[in-house]
Amino acid sequence: MRVPAFADRDWRTGWAFAAPGLLTLAVVMGFPLVYAALISLSSLTLLKPMLQPFVGLKNFATVMADPLFWSALWLTIKYSLVTVLGEFVVGLGIALMLNRTVTMKPVYFAVLTIPMAMSPVSVALIWRMLLQPNLGIANQVMESLGLPRIDWLGNADLALWTMAAIDIWQQTSFVVLILAAGLASLPRDPYEAAEVDGATPLQQFWYITLPMLRPVAAIAVIIQLINEFRTYDLPYILTKGGPGNATEVLSFFAYRRAFLGLSLNEGAAAAFVLLLIVLGLTILFFATLERRR
Repeated sequence: MRVPAFADRDWRTGWAFAAPGLLTLAVVMGFPLVYAALISLSSLTLLKPMLQPFVGLKNFATVMADPLFWSALWLTIKYSLVTVLGEFVVGLGIALMLNRTVTMKPVYFAVLTIPMAMSPVSVALIWRMLLQPNLGIANQVMESLGLPRIDWLGNADLALWTMAAIDIWQQTSFVVLILAAGLASLPRDPYEAAEVDGATPLQQFWYITLPMLRPVAAIAVIIQLINEFRTYDLPYILTKGGPGNATEVLSFFAYRRAFLGLSLNEGAAAAFVLLLIVLGLTILFFATLERRR
């Protein structure tokens, strides 16, 4: 006769050890999530801090009827695609170079991890000073070369791309570490066979390295997509969503709607839309992991 799982001593012991951590997660993460869901379905604002009456999906409809919401969503998608593509291309190039390097490799990796170890707020503050239109080092260098000054963060056509470049500078090292680990784990036999057959380095990269590296690359891309969709620190510190709405990504739109527009319910609704997008990317991430097995 088969013994039920809950009657097994090891099963009960495992759950007993896991219970404190699970309970802590339920309180720390579950309560804010449930409360935010209630706010998104309520009429609560900073001027009227009461959940009732509940209005159902009206807040979601109100938010989605706002053209700024779709503008913020499109900016988030564009920003995420540009940054992830940049991080992957630059990160793959650096990882390939490090994979061929023999001497001082730990030193190179240590230097590369410095931007990743810095908080986004400190990175944003440093770059805001460097790109300051009048006193920033970037414009001083350009002026010494005879080039005109550029308002990197105050120009609506440049602000988003400048912010994306700063993000790429900070986050590329994470992609490098993942791809370098993937490259180090690739077997040497296919390369030796390709060399015997006369394959060029470019052909080896295209037909051997990329296909074998695809699972690791997919994981790196999806993790970074999740991070970029949630980005908030850089636009808040660098531009406050400006100039105008040029850098107002979805996370900043939710903040502005909730705290500057005083509509916590609509801000929570916008945040839940972002949560659903990130949740979809997370499901894709775990599906990719399962396929890799």
